Amino acid sequence: MSKPILVIKFGTAAITHPNGDLDETIIAGITRQVAALHEDYHIVLVSSGAVAAGKSFLHHYNGTISERKAAAAIGNPLLLNKYSRYFAPYNIAVAQSLCERQHFSHRDQFLQLKRTYEELWASNIIPIANENDVVSNLELKFSDNDELATLIAVGFGASLLLFSTSVPGVLDKNGDVLPQIDVIDQAALGLADKTKSSLGLGGMVSKLTFARLATRMGIKVVIFGIRTKDGILQAVAGETGTQCLPQPNNISARKKWLASGSLVTGRIQVDAGAQAALEKRHSLLAVGVSAVLEKFECGEVIEIVNEANIVIAVGRSKISADHLESRANIQNTEVAHADDIVLL
Repeated sequence: MSKPILVIKFGTAAITHPNGDLDETIIAGITRQVAALHEDYHIVLVSSGAVAAGKSFLHHYNGTISERKAAAAIGNPLLLNKYSRYFAPYNIAVAQSLCERQHFSHRDQFLQLKRTYEELWASNIIPIANENDVVSNLELKFSDNDELATLIAVGFGASLLLFSTSVPGVLDKNGDVLPQIDVIDQAALGLADKTKSSLGLGGMVSKLTFARLATRMGIKVVIFGIRTKDGILQAVAGETGTQCLPQPNNISARKKWLASGSLVTGRIQVDAGAQAALEKRHSLLAVGVSAVLEKFECGEVIEIVNEANIVIAVGRSKISADHLESRANIQNTEVAHADDIVLL
């Protein structure tokens, strides 16, 4: 693409009042700032808020799954209408993109989605993505829109991913904003407040978890406060929030999809010797697998964890879990080829 790709995620708590109603002042500020960036970036907005926008229309709303789906069905057009109305003075059109997890787990569907976005960008239209809550399968849902934004950023090769929040950034133990995180490790994850807003599904743990994946795929991530004056513009300029630095890598587009978009179905644990071999870009052999933690079939994507139970890689399996367990002591049984393994 001729321009760098910028993905900006807005959570429910960031764009609504405490009572759950959409905050039109925030929407107006978003559109003004995004319009200022429009000439320099291909932009994707990932916006929550559909359930919040629609739930007041339902009698005796209690937040059940069916009620949330109904609220989303009502709220999605309302939410898009708000964005469309506030972008209109800048002569910017928007398009709705309701996504499901399967659109990313099947590479052919993902590539179709990518081509659609490229067609929209060619006409200077900004896609606004959200999960298709009305029909999303409960077993295949995104964990939250932080995941959706990350999958779009990684899959499309974005240079920058912004997570807007209701707080000014990642806070240290003294309550001050941490201006920069070089590597998102366990210590950095430990800084996250474990609480979530009453309106949204995510939280700082979610943002840092998906920021970790994005930075490992070479994308800069900024976590910033939406109510900071010109917060989006300042975040792009690196002048506000917490800057999470991208890690150098030369991972192919297919492997980036494998590491992020593919649907993980299994999980295995490997010993120290196998971990060392993987870090040298070797294939994974059955002799290095110490345990099958979650079953899988041949060809499915599996998580690979080390002896400390930390995910170190994902890979596409060449054999099933049952086959692996029956041949665990045969040294040359290949569980996953090096070309189908991505270190995380």
